[in-house]
Amino acid sequence: MDLVHCIYCSASTNEALSSEELEVLLEESRKNNEALNVTGMLLYHAGSFFQVLEGERAVVEGIYDKITKDSRHADLIKLIVEPIEERAFAKWTMGYPRVSAADLATIPGLNDFFTKGGSFLELEEGRAKTLLAAFKEGQWRSSLE
Repeated sequence: MDLVHCIYCSASTNEALSSEELEVLLEESRKNNEALNVTGMLLYHAGSFFQVLEGERAVVEGIYDKITKDSRHADLIKLIVEPIEERAFAKWTMGYPRVSAADLATIPGLNDFFTKGGSFLELEEGRAKTLLAAFKEGQWRSSLE
């Protein structure tokens, strides 16, 4: 199997996305990802998404292509697509940690970014990997639902 992760960010086209609407989006994603053997995580902050998708390359690329056509997303930026040895989020069809900007600002290497009010759309590859590591290995892993 050609296992990859795809990390991207996007802006929500609904600037006032409610908790209920986000829950519906998560449930849809979890159901679809389970059927496709895709795992990952999603962060939502300040009207922007940061998502990690893990799975077979063709499947992950197909999901990303579908997201590019989804009217709920704008300004998509594919940050990283690369082979991985194993899944970082194997237990989650779509993990969703409930973290605040203050929580994100405590992640070493990102504190200056989030205290200045940065959104996920401003991340570059290095900071995306720092954020990924914080949820893959750090204290934040336990916050995934």
